[in-house]
Amino acid sequence: MPRILVSDPLAGPGLELLQAGADVTVAPGLAGEALLEAVREHDALVVRSATKVTREVLEAGARLRVVGRAGVGVDNIDVEAATRRGIVVVNSAGASTIAVAEHAFALMLALARNVAPASASVARGEWVPGTYVGTELHGKVLGIVGLGRIGSQVARRARAFEMRVVTHDPFVSPALAAACGAELVDLDRLLAESDIVSLHAPLGASTGGMVDASALSLMKRGAWLVNCARGGLVDEAALVELLDAGHLGGAALDVFAQEPLPAASPLRTHPRVLCTPHLGASTREAQVEVATDVARLVLACLRGEHVAGAVNAPLRIPEEIAYLEPYLRLGERLGRALVQLTEARLDAVEVTFHGEVADHDTGSVTAAVIKGLLAPVSEERVNIINARHVARSRGLHVSERKVDASDSPYANVVSVEMGTGEARRSIAGALVGSESRLVRLDGYAVDVVPTGHVLVTRHVDRPGMIGRVGTILGEGDVNISAMQVGRREQRGEAVMVMTLDEPVTREVVARLASIEGILSVKQVTL
Repeated sequence: MPRILVSDPLAGPGLELLQAGADVTVAPGLAGEALLEAVREHDALVVRSATKVTREVLEAGARLRVVGRAGVGVDNIDVEAATRRGIVVVNSAGASTIAVAEHAFALMLALARNVAPASASVARGEWVPGTYVGTELHGKVLGIVGLGRIGSQVARRARAFEMRVVTHDPFVSPALAAACGAELVDLDRLLAESDIVSLHAPLGASTGGMVDASALSLMKRGAWLVNCARGGLVDEAALVELLDAGHLGGAALDVFAQEPLPAASPLRTHPRVLCTPHLGASTREAQVEVATDVARLVLACLRGEHVAGAVNAPLRIPEEIAYLEPYLRLGERLGRALVQLTEARLDAVEVTFHGEVADHDTGSVTAAVIKGLLAPVSEERVNIINARHVARSRGLHVSERKVDASDSPYANVVSVEMGTGEARRSIAGALVGSESRLVRLDGYAVDVVPTGHVLVTRHVDRPGMIGRVGTILGEGDVNISAMQVGRREQRGEAVMVMTLDEPVTREVVARLASIEGILSVKQVTL
């Protein structure tokens, strides 16, 4: 059974799922050398936000195949280092969507109705309702920065409050924004028009510190800022300055640049700031959902399945996975066969997609071809996650071409070429149903299921050639399960492709190569 290390607290139903399919070690609170030591013998690591999955941790986990984050963000995981090592990173991005959207509204309402200070006043024995007169959300302009899963849910709920919603997201179309009841605008206009700005953008190189002094100064005087996304989006020092200056009416923050929030942070005691300790996903329902979601994803990855939404996987859309997964198997077999057939240097390869398949995002299939090419000759693990990185590190130039139609009897064909001149080799495959077929080899038409042991000869097409080859294989106790001959003209050069029940010994290969008219003999294991 695969071994999984759970280094942060995980809800019971998620743990039960993991334990049903793996040998699970639960060790919350691991850090430093203890974490490095613990991760060495595990195939998967499951974390929340406390464990920092650094490059050192990933390098220590020589067996790691997947890191699962029970939550939305992955900023505590070095995704780039994981990708280089071929480790899949998954997160339960959608499981806490409703919880975070509702918390954003809880913070807005708490600001609007002065809930926190009014409650504290009553606790002190006071009764001064006139001091805490609030305002309504009805009719206000809500600016949503980031219209992803959570932002879109916030937008839909804002419509129930009869708010006007504007949004900024460079990856969203006006039509999608309109479907959520929002108007798509640029960031400056959003900041200038909104009574409340709610942040729901991911944290990355382009968004870190995006809400800085300049952005905050563009906001309406008296406007509020709500952040349930990532603390690093906001310049906290600038926020305090604009609150002190009276430019902003208030802020409600669930996330911070440093967590836990330092004791000396002025945000803790600022009279216009409402702070919660990263509670966005902290509902009973969300905790169960994120735990079971990440458990399912991690186990699926360990089974070798492609999962929708994997952070660093080239296939992330369920419909694309269903369509392209058979092509991934085909691409890998083509690459694996070609590298065993060729004597050319692995310095350049071109993958061409013919037909309807060319209309899809074929990058993952190209990665599968690279995996097939490099896995048999590389000391490091190669999979579709890190295939392009490994190719670059080895100086292998990979190009991809797409052609509208196929010139073969097959509607969709994937072809791979490498080498130049006499060393040039090419191979092509297609699908019959979901079954891979080898349909062309060095320009010769064939039709073979590429599986198990395959023997390929190039020879002069003459009478008795097939019989001689069959006799030698029979004398070597090798059974032929299928055979195809491809040729361009009678008695010219031809290729013979045979699938075998057993591998061929060197002695048998030597005997085959000695037959008059045999130009080359190659054995391929798939």
